[in-house]
Amino acid sequence: IAKAIYNLIFHKFDGNSFLANIGEISKQYNGLVRLQKQPLSDVLMKKKLAIWNSDRGINVINERLCGKTVLIVLDDVDHLDQLNALAGKRDWFGLGSRIIITTRDEHLLNILEVDEKYGAKTMNYDESLQLFSWHAFKQDHPIEDYVELSNIVTTYAGGIPLALEVLGSFLFKRSMPEWKSVLEKFQRIPNDCIQEKLRVSYDALNPTEKV
Repeated sequence: IAKAIYNLIFHKFDGNSFLANIGEISKQYNGLVRLQKQPLSDVLMKKKLAIWNSDRGINVINERLCGKTVLIVLDDVDHLDQLNALAGKRDWFGLGSRIIITTRDEHLLNILEVDEKYGAKTMNYDESLQLFSWHAFKQDHPIEDYVELSNIVTTYAGGIPLALEVLGSFLFKRSMPEWKSVLEKFQRIPNDCIQEKLRVSYDALNPTEKV
């Protein structure tokens, strides 16, 4: 949803930047600094930026973007320190700027006192199974031998349409052992980490399917 909105309105701003997978990247070495450099690089069109720690990054973002109307998407935020480092205060950005945050932790949005919140709707189980089946079997229900496995996969997807579509596309025409192999990988991933489950499936798609 955030990506679709971004693609629709990015041209209305002085500069724009889409920061994906913030939760994951921030855990990597110097991850927050790398994330801070991205909007500066995207908006200012500069690759070399003198940022050696996140505190310095905060100052540079404030100094360089406070006069620009920007659109920035912060995707998959899972910690307050990420928000504080990337968009801690409104006056870091010029009048009319828009910061879109995606997160599974509504508490983070409450702390920041965001202007508006939108909760992405999930599908009920029957709707989920039907959507998954259309992508996995090209019909609205699982084929007989795959009913139980389809039920398990559908449950793992947590009612998220994108997850159901990606998983279904990946498993289309796969053998029973391949299905079971995927499920074994999923069982090692916590239920709420749908991003990682999507990555497991997406990475295995061939280039045509990824497009």
